[in-house]
Amino acid sequence: MLSIQGRHALAKLMLPFFFVLAIGLIMLGLTRRPVVDSARLALADGLSPAYRLMAAPETVFSQWKQSVVGLTDIAGENARLRAENQKLRRWYDVAVALANENAQLKASLHWIPDNAPNYVSGHALRDAGGLYWRSILLAVGEDHDIVPGDVALDAAGLLGRVTETGNRTVRILMINDDASRIPVMLTASRGNAIMAGDGSPYPRLIYYAQDNRPVEGERVVTGEQPAPDGREHGAFAGMPGGLVVGTVHYVRPGSPVVVPEASLDHPDIVRVFNYMSADHAGPDAPGRVRLMPPMPVAPELPFVPFQKPIRGQG
Repeated sequence: MLSIQGRHALAKLMLPFFFVLAIGLIMLGLTRRPVVDSARLALADGLSPAYRLMAAPETVFSQWKQSVVGLTDIAGENARLRAENQKLRRWYDVAVALANENAQLKASLHWIPDNAPNYVSGHALRDAGGLYWRSILLAVGEDHDIVPGDVALDAAGLLGRVTETGNRTVRILMINDDASRIPVMLTASRGNAIMAGDGSPYPRLIYYAQDNRPVEGERVVTGEQPAPDGREHGAFAGMPGGLVVGTVHYVRPGSPVVVPEASLDHPDIVRVFNYMSADHAGPDAPGRVRLMPPMPVAPELPFVPFQKPIRGQG
């Protein structure tokens, strides 16, 4: 064993020794970098079992914690799924009842279903150009029969109208563009209005009856605008009634908007329907007002100039 004087001397020499050792290691790392790297990796490989042994308790505790949390989440998820299952069961009963009622009404009216309109599916391409702010390009391929005015829908609801057509792409004006004006019907209040786009995600409702205001949360569908001859106006030709648009929401008192069902921000697969085809025109039915034939024009009489009588005659 060292004496007290030896231990004091050794303690005084430790700091200079480690200082010189640190400088030596730095110089060795600068001059012999591959050797130092291989030595460091060999040391890490040798100490890896010790690292795993030291981390084993923490790993076991983390796995146990995840198991407990998972069991708690599963219990909550099961409760939520049971509640949703009951709710869906109630809605299923309502849907079955409405389907039966609808079938009975169709049978009593001798309803004849309309032919399905022609449609073309395409992939939406984001495009910021064109005349309209809120519009997209739709890649539809060659030999399509899309014309301006056709209706564009995605899997959820109305997306817009076709404004321009090309050989392989068509441009669709979105329902929230400033130039979009679409007649709609409110299903709960049974009122009519105009859905006007303003560039925001939620088009506004305007020109609705003040004594029949839109109801918060009611569904909005496209409305028909019949002309005196029983056909649609030219401005909304090809837009059938009953297409799903969205729901009513009040951003502030007196300012109803429509929350669209369609994905206006990220449209993907879009279908363009041609409702203007002559094949889908309704047949003549009793009760429809027919156009009156033109009235016959009376034959023109020869023009006889007026002659003022001369005084003293007669």
